[in-house]
Amino acid sequence: MKTDSAYSMIQTPPIPQPSPITKTSSALFEHRAKAAELSRGTSGGPIYALIERVIAERGLQGRILDYGAGVGQLTRRLVALGRFASVSATDIMAAPADLIGQAEWIEQDLNVPLPGHDGAFDVVVAAEVIEHLENPRFMIREIFRLLRPGGTAIVTTPNNESWRSLIALLVRGHFLEFGDSGYPAHITALLRKDLERIFREASFIPQGFEFTNAGALPGKPSLRWQQISFGLLKGVRYSDNVLAIATKPAEGPPGECTILFT
Repeated sequence: MKTDSAYSMIQTPPIPQPSPITKTSSALFEHRAKAAELSRGTSGGPIYALIERVIAERGLQGRILDYGAGVGQLTRRLVALGRFASVSATDIMAAPADLIGQAEWIEQDLNVPLPGHDGAFDVVVAAEVIEHLENPRFMIREIFRLLRPGGTAIVTTPNNESWRSLIALLVRGHFLEFGDSGYPAHITALLRKDLERIFREASFIPQGFEFTNAGALPGKPSLRWQQISFGLLKGVRYSDNVLAIATKPAEGPPGECTILFT
């Protein structure tokens, strides 16, 4: 009887029911794709110009990946530079027709790992991407994986430390680009300190910050600080966007990254 009682406690596992994962994943993908469409898949001219300046000043060459390429505006500019051995791009959006044959296009939800391509690139550029993704730390770890040893990461995002954004936080209770009108496209607001910590955690080494030196006045988006100051007002308080640079260690154990403020 004791044996029977013990045996009766052993239950046959229930037959697994169909999982809703596929349906949920599909809905989540559609949500992310819709958010990407709301962002219009493009950035501003001052951001692209700053990226190109950093590339030129640092003499970056080899294979480059436009991470979060949107509709391909930066990808086209990278191809036009003619300095890279190959240009690749990845985004949840489909490849623009005019880029087929000019750049490798990888259609991919960037909230999940990009298959393969470990150590495949000399440079990875993410222009106004990190604020759109659900996990910024995941994104930076992905870029670290995709870069070859000694490779360079260039990441831009809205500058939440400008006067314009800080005043919006004080008056409206949120950073400028992260109100209801920007949601769900803009979901992750970051400061320089956040970027510093995220890069350090991903084992990147010495970096710096650059600014677009193009920033609108609070309440007057058509008027820039640079216009009223004859170009004298620059830097963190007078720029709408910030750029961070990081380098993957060339060899040896991962180093601790140091952020240099400019």
